[in-house]
Amino acid sequence: MALLLGRLGLSLKIAAQALLSPVAYAACALIVREGRVLLVRHSYVQGWLLPGGGVGRGEPAEEAVLREMREEIGLLSCAAPRQFGLYTRKSGWATNVIVLFQIDDAQFKFVPNFEVRAVEFVDPLSPPADTPPSVRRRLREFAGMESRSPYW
Repeated sequence: MALLLGRLGLSLKIAAQALLSPVAYAACALIVREGRVLLVRHSYVQGWLLPGGGVGRGEPAEEAVLREMREEIGLLSCAAPRQFGLYTRKSGWATNVIVLFQIDDAQFKFVPNFEVRAVEFVDPLSPPADTPPSVRRRLREFAGMESRSPYW
């Protein structure tokens, strides 16, 4: 009985922490080809972004980024993802933790879809004008023009 109450108490504590301090976990990709980086234009947010999305409960981040690339850009094959950085971002009362992977040798067949409308390989030092500051920072980090920050 005491063991059961202890487990129930731990479960309640974990649930309360999740409600009071929620954390969202995401995996994004720097898909690199000939020194250029792939950006995507989503249907639901403005600007050019790095492709990626949420990591499911219990899902390894490396598997999540590959799943997201298959869903978003039609990834067919690639070299094994290499972790580029781990970032945090405060979003309202929640915290986002974002793991960024570099993916080389990516082969994909992009077809505009419900989520992603367009893709484009860009020079990391001169991305399109409507690329948000966070993505510009990641591109400068990739190009070695800025030291890596722990903040998205």
